[in-house]
Amino acid sequence: MAIAEQTGNERASAPQQVQSAVLALASLSLATLLSSLGTSIASVGLPSLMQAFGASFQSVQWVVLAYLLAITTLIVSAGRLADMFGRRPLLLGGIALFTLASVLCGLAPTLWLLIAARAVQGLGAALMMALTLAFVAETVAKERTGSAMGLLGAMSAIGTTLGPSLGGLLIAGFGWRAIFLVNIPLGVAAFALAWLALPARGKATEVDRGSFDAVGTVLLAFTLAAYALAMTLGRGHFGTPNIGLLIAAGIGVVLFGVAQTRAKNPLIRLARLYDIGLSASLAMNLIVATVMMATLVVAPFYLSRGLGLNAAMVGVVLSTGPLVSALSALIAGRLTDRLGTHRMMVAGLLGLATGTFLLSLAATKLGIASYVMPIAVTCFGYALFQTSNNAAVMSGVAAGERGVVSGLLNLSRNLGLITGASLMGAIFAVASAGGRESQLASATAAHGMQVTFQTATALAVAALFLALLSARAAGRSSSRQQPS
Repeated sequence: MAIAEQTGNERASAPQQVQSAVLALASLSLATLLSSLGTSIASVGLPSLMQAFGASFQSVQWVVLAYLLAITTLIVSAGRLADMFGRRPLLLGGIALFTLASVLCGLAPTLWLLIAARAVQGLGAALMMALTLAFVAETVAKERTGSAMGLLGAMSAIGTTLGPSLGGLLIAGFGWRAIFLVNIPLGVAAFALAWLALPARGKATEVDRGSFDAVGTVLLAFTLAAYALAMTLGRGHFGTPNIGLLIAAGIGVVLFGVAQTRAKNPLIRLARLYDIGLSASLAMNLIVATVMMATLVVAPFYLSRGLGLNAAMVGVVLSTGPLVSALSALIAGRLTDRLGTHRMMVAGLLGLATGTFLLSLAATKLGIASYVMPIAVTCFGYALFQTSNNAAVMSGVAAGERGVVSGLLNLSRNLGLITGASLMGAIFAVASAGGRESQLASATAAHGMQVTFQTATALAVAALFLALLSARAAGRSSSRQQPS
């Protein structure tokens, strides 16, 4: 009788567990959407902010840079704090902070107060980005990890796609403040869902609570900030300040490494980086993000200068990539669950290399098709890689390290985006007759596109080589663990 009653209770609780998992994924999806929307929607508002505050482009670009710098410098520390004090309260705090900062952004009376509020918003986004991936392992079954990662990847792509069009509509109808205030209802909904559905377990041990590596946190933030500024200041033109910042970043890396070897509870356990699988995944993530940034930096010039499209058509054609990524991520999740993470990583990188190679053959006489077909292949490969790589890393991490490893994954992606914006932009500028606007005619824009994506293809092949090495190492490890 007791057994029958217990079985009945388990059956009754099964639908509740499914409903809870659905609500949890909905909250994580909204948090992912908010953090990606926070980047893309602000960019379209820069011309309006220049007019509203009577400021130069160099000044208003800090509305975007402050947000990205805050995420980049703090995301690993955010993950470590979550491992120490529990992921649920930190994620709730991140959503609340992001929402409150959105209010401050929308009400900011001066440009520099807006920039300060955007930095706070970036801190909230860092917490959300670091913890959404970490929470997947606690909310879905292991065999469904790929599908959950695919959903989060799709939401990130939707946020990137939606930002420019939604921002343009909001600015036209309500002014620039609306692009920040629109986050409020989304933030409230994400907070409510997270409060109701996310599990409270997963708190760290007393040893983890004992001390926080403040020295390591400061050194890492300094190093990342110096590198990010070196890559972004000057808009791709390197000068003495950029070189000085790169030297400072190099010194910071050395000091951070020394500090981690001496810390009792280091921010990053350097021994973890000796894991070939994790190190390869982080390196691949950085390389792939660098490659994908070329599509955002270079493609607008090719479409406008090379193909002669007007601004409206450029926007429509550029939306092809993120749209394909969003749709592909859902398919990629199911394929990853069925066929395995390493196979899908290799397949994704093959698709990425193929797509970038086709883009390197860009010929203006083919018109829009010279961009749309290759970018569809590129973005499908990207979605497949991103989903499978995230699933591979997060499914193999101990519960007490999920926050910091999730932070490292997001950090490697952000560093790749920052590096790609500078590197790919510089390559395109040099290849297209030095980047002087008067010389960006159809032929030179096409040549710049070709050279840039030849470089991107070489990088994609390097990432594919790493994936094959990682898969081989994983195969050897599993064969050793099997009983003889």
